[in-house]
Amino acid sequence: MYLPNEIHNAKVLITVKTYPLPSNKYEELVCTAGLLEDGKWIRIYPIPFRSLPFGKQFHKFQWITLNLIRNSLKDFRQESYRPIGDTKNSIQLLEHWDTKAKGNWQKRKEIVLKEVFTNFNELLELAKGETKKSLATVKPIEIIDFEIEKDERDWKQQWQSLYEQYNMFDVDKKGDNFLKKRLLKVPYKYFYKFITEGDKNPRRMMIEDWEIGALYWNSLKSADGDEHQANELVKKRYFTEFLRNKDLYFFVGTTLQYHRRKAPNPFVIIGVFYPPKEKEAGFF
Repeated sequence: MYLPNEIHNAKVLITVKTYPLPSNKYEELVCTAGLLEDGKWIRIYPIPFRSLPFGKQFHKFQWITLNLIRNSLKDFRQESYRPIGDTKNSIQLLEHWDTKAKGNWQKRKEIVLKEVFTNFNELLELAKGETKKSLATVKPIEIIDFEIEKDERDWKQQWQSLYEQYNMFDVDKKGDNFLKKRLLKVPYKYFYKFITEGDKNPRRMMIEDWEIGALYWNSLKSADGDEHQANELVKKRYFTEFLRNKDLYFFVGTTLQYHRRKAPNPFVIIGVFYPPKEKEAGFF
């Protein structure tokens, strides 16, 4: 067995928060994933992240504890768990490994890089085999391109209607009431084209990280509403700057729908891990 059916006081380093999606039951849902102290992946769903009290909203690369139970009735994937009881009360926030403190990149790497796939076909074999592996860290040997496609500009009508049903007020860190902003849909899709060991042709995979969606909206603001310029800023960050300055890894996860259908590749990129490149020793 990959992990016990129930895990009490599970200590998880959060590494993945995908862009929120409207939900019939929870207003919005975020697919959250992370790593246990031994480096095993775990998916935590559902998490109504923006509805959590301010003091329970965790950051990426923050340790949290909560009680979990395998989500086997709705999800066959071995890493999938759901919180036990009230999520708002069960989550406890612990140390946050932000990048301001010296040594935190190294701490992150010691957990994140315990298992890294350099051959994507090997990962696909595990996903389609008995283990049904659905979360992993992948190291491309070459990143060829970063591509942008237009997408629908708004949520489908069913999802738009959901927002009218919810109380959109929240409480900030001072305890003051404020109107929570309606979640905007990013009208573009972003893809990496890359090669792993043994690949004859490049792979093209969509990026569903919350971070890239937030970057688009921030870039659009700084570009005074010019969407083309905003996307150029996104590409500059994720392609030009990352390839020049960062040692790039992908966090990948399967979508339940396509994993169940046994699609040729049920994975999408759910996060990007980008520690600084180590400086090469000079010769004098």
